[in-house]
Amino acid sequence: MRIQTGQLVSLGYGRFVRSDEVVAVEPVTEGRGPGRRCLVWVRGVPDPIIASRSEAAIIMDLSTPADADRKGVIAAARATTGRRPRPTKPLPKPRRVVRRTSSARKPR
Repeated sequence: MRIQTGQLVSLGYGRFVRSDEVVAVEPVTEGRGPGRRCLVWVRGVPDPIIASRSEAAIIMDLSTPADADRKGVIAAARATTGRRPRPTKPLPKPRRVVRRTSSARKPR
């Protein structure tokens, strides 16, 4: 696995670390739940940071180049549906609706 340098990796809830500063990712086994998925050890920080994302998601972000995001979305869509995602069809233009009110004059 090759770590991409200079990328910010989300730990969840608005916390980010630089990808080249991460030393270890450890899954939480006791007390795991919402907001407590894994511990991320960062160079220069004495205590681990509690991340709300899974260790697999963080490791994927650490090793995937930033420009591969779009390619990854298309590959995931192909794996799920077996075809490349297509843009949605444009919506038809709304029809104009004219309502008569009691105060409006009737045409002759």
